[in-house]
Amino acid sequence: MRVLKLSFLASLLLIFMVQCGNPPKKKQKNTVKEVVNQDSIKAKKRADSIALVEKEKDTFELNEENAIKFFFDYAKDLNQDKVRLTTTKGSFTVQLYDNVPYHKANFIYLTRKKYFDSTQFHRVVPNFIIQGGNSDDMRTAKKRGKIGRYLLPPDTRKGHKHHRGTISMPSSERDNPHKLASPFEFFIVTTNPGSYHLDGDYTPFGRVIEGMDVVDKINQTPIDTGEWPKKNIYILKAEVLD
Repeated sequence: MRVLKLSFLASLLLIFMVQCGNPPKKKQKNTVKEVVNQDSIKAKKRADSIALVEKEKDTFELNEENAIKFFFDYAKDLNQDKVRLTTTKGSFTVQLYDNVPYHKANFIYLTRKKYFDSTQFHRVVPNFIIQGGNSDDMRTAKKRGKIGRYLLPPDTRKGHKHHRGTISMPSSERDNPHKLASPFEFFIVTTNPGSYHLDGDYTPFGRVIEGMDVVDKINQTPIDTGEWPKKNIYILKAEVLD
């Protein structure tokens, strides 16, 4: 009789434990489902945020109000200082000066935006300079329009001179008493030992470290009366080197 009572009590205890155990399991399932939903919401927000940033990048345009701050911030994360330019006459490499941050950042930014690709060396002055970054192709004007309209301030007090092989920026042809630099173009000095009368008016921001023979080859090309090469000399590709 005592055995039956114990068995009966054990059965009741088992039923009670089973009944008490069901609700927490159901609650746990709900909790897991809620976490999954929250993760999905967070993932969607992250995706939307990334899409917005990418859209802003595509529509962002530089102008004279935002360019200086943009390049100041851009220069902070720059570890690279070399750019290789491959032309229809061969390749050469320039190394950019760290202490001319706006001009360095501008040149690397335009290189990464592939602005220089398919532009030309549109001005050649024998035994003086070659000048690149422009073109008579409408694609170049369109690329400039997408990047923006801005000028860079001169930075001529860092001790850099216009030695042979120096890369520097011409000033804008607009009404420009302060010699603000045209950011889309550059020139390289071919004079030996240099063209020091340019010091103080234009900003040297780097130098050719490899392929100066290619620069000389471009400088020796036949030109018309407007100093434009009779046979177009293209920059096929510009690339930042790690």
